[in-house]
Amino acid sequence: MSHVLSRIGRRRALRGAAAGLVVLGLLLWWAAPWREEAPGGTITMSTGTRAGVYQKYGELLRTALGKNMPELDVRLETSDGSWENVRRVATGQADFAFAAADAVETYRQEGRTGAEGLRGVARLYDDYVQLAVAPGSGIRTVADLRGKRVAIGPPKSGVRLIANRLLRAAGIDPERDIVPSADGIDTGPGRLGHGLDAFFWSGGLPTDGLKKYTEDSALRFVPIDASLVAKVHEQGGATRHYRATSIPESAYPGSQLGSAVPTMAVSNVLITRADADPRLTEWLTRVVLKSRDGIGAHVHSAQLVDVRTAIYTDPLRLHEGARRYYRSVKP
Repeated sequence: MSHVLSRIGRRRALRGAAAGLVVLGLLLWWAAPWREEAPGGTITMSTGTRAGVYQKYGELLRTALGKNMPELDVRLETSDGSWENVRRVATGQADFAFAAADAVETYRQEGRTGAEGLRGVARLYDDYVQLAVAPGSGIRTVADLRGKRVAIGPPKSGVRLIANRLLRAAGIDPERDIVPSADGIDTGPGRLGHGLDAFFWSGGLPTDGLKKYTEDSALRFVPIDASLVAKVHEQGGATRHYRATSIPESAYPGSQLGSAVPTMAVSNVLITRADADPRLTEWLTRVVLKSRDGIGAHVHSAQLVDVRTAIYTDPLRLHEGARRYYRSVKP
């Protein structure tokens, strides 16, 4: 009997060891890309204005890339925003960039240079339209902007695309019915009540460039209700990327006084070109997802980056390198 039990024990031990080796093999296979030598070289990443979320995100992502890919030199280039970022990537002036989905689709629909070569790396977070005025302003709706001095963003920014569409939806001609200004997030908030009546911004929540003004209630937000968003959708084309939502009451407690503000949002995408190196892009995609919590500690909107949604880079097809990463983590 003891010999029988001994044989059974050895058999069980062998089966247990085999199972352990299988598990170990799977773990080593999953971790394999990190055991390879990390790609190196130099890449250029187009971000945004210095006080905006794109720039802060880019700085933190560069730090994360430096830890995981020490031989990669990441050069950040500030820009006016989404529209300029899309153009830079499409024409080879930048390798990667942050851009709002509506700006990407508008560029493609207009058949601009290099549009067919654009690819998606990851869907990141949503930009929220933030229409700010001075606390004592009589402006209560977008329609009240008629005849006012309004900052609609720099010419090459995504916020200008959005501001013009919202103004038209409210029956306002952006060129004739307002006094337009090209102020961005770096200068616009400080000019409210001092040369500007209103300021459009589209960015993640909260945006540091606005947050410091909301802490002492130096501005308030004008609601953009769902009925106006519906009118924007009637313009067709890239407006399908907009959705009605609200700025949560916790975003800017100093200005919102416990109330959510109706507005419009659009998703952000990290973009590149089809000819970007697949292995480098796979590594970069992995770092974007794995650095979420670290970046999110400083850029709140980055906390929303998630592998389950990052794969949806509409209106762009995924880059092959990004696709490899998502396949490697697919449950």
